[in-house]
Amino acid sequence: MSLLDAIRRYHPELTAIRQDLHAHPELGMTEHRTAALVAEKLESWGIEVHRGVGGTGVVGVLRAGRGNRAIGLRADMDALPLEELNDVPYRSTAPGRMHACGHDGHTTMLLGAARHLAETKNFDGIVHFIFQPGEEGCGGALAMLEDGLFERFPCDAIYGMHNRPGMPIGEYGIRPGPTAAGGAFFDITVTGKGSHGARPEASIDPVLTACHIATALQSIVSRTVNPRDPAVVSVTKVQGGEAYNVIPETATIAGTARFFSREVAGQIEAGLARMAEGVAAGFGATARLDWRLIFAPTVNDPEQTEAYAAAAAALVGEAKVARDKPPGMGSEDFSFMMEKVPGAYIHVGNGDSASVHNPRYQFNDAAIPYGAALYAQVVEQGLKRGDR
Repeated sequence: MSLLDAIRRYHPELTAIRQDLHAHPELGMTEHRTAALVAEKLESWGIEVHRGVGGTGVVGVLRAGRGNRAIGLRADMDALPLEELNDVPYRSTAPGRMHACGHDGHTTMLLGAARHLAETKNFDGIVHFIFQPGEEGCGGALAMLEDGLFERFPCDAIYGMHNRPGMPIGEYGIRPGPTAAGGAFFDITVTGKGSHGARPEASIDPVLTACHIATALQSIVSRTVNPRDPAVVSVTKVQGGEAYNVIPETATIAGTARFFSREVAGQIEAGLARMAEGVAAGFGATARLDWRLIFAPTVNDPEQTEAYAAAAAALVGEAKVARDKPPGMGSEDFSFMMEKVPGAYIHVGNGDSASVHNPRYQFNDAAIPYGAALYAQVVEQGLKRGDR
């Protein structure tokens, strides 16, 4: 029996788990019900369970044979603050919360792999099943790392995945090197001098200054970053004042930056500070930058990328594995784990659906066996019996 067919035997049970998780979404770092369900399932399959890793994270440990090599498999658990617009029987029961990125599916895929590997133990070594909280900009990966994730559960390689709307079910996409952008959020506080709106000459207008800064920031990517290094700087919010006839004392600018290396991130951060302070000084105002790195760039290790792609090809054939998938400007905090341990991150086809982070997005339950089987395959392939 193929690995895919073996996991399809309990596809109905996995689908029920996924739909239950979907109906009860929890935001980052508050995944208490989700973590309890995960821990309960792992324990029922005879897997050693560690709760509360990095807050609400769960790690399952499974050993087979006498080998000491270890592979980590990671899935994210958190939902998004969105009101679901789908009319399905398992629609979110939590107002203003929804699994709009498919993390309910990712969690279920990893549970499927855990069940199969616990049942067959067709490997020689250790598997760490890492169920991560707070991926959506909440610092969940860093919280697990700060709680000693890889000191407590050492791994020789780690693997993660994400569903991909628009990619057919049963297909995969991966590439070595940068595959998802790093991301930072920034706030710039502009301080001037308030005045009556009818007497602008008595003011140092922070709103006017902020508008000029917002325009000037667009030159950072076009004029200071090497054109061969993809980067984005987007101003997404400008705020200042509360009244029609009052020039306020302060105004704020907020936005995000995306990049594929920490070096470029440093260039953007320095450019934001220099540009904001310089433009503000020209108007007689001051500006202060608050820069926060939320996601490191996701960079696939070449060796682990090849292992992951080979595992996918063993399941579905080489023709259904894109080995040079273009990188995306979205971000993924699995990147922080991959900075500590060599690993790879792959996309799994989700068929036709709205894009992620959309209130009409739907995870396709037909994708569950393909994610679960790939996790299991990369373990059985990387920890072959007899390896030492």
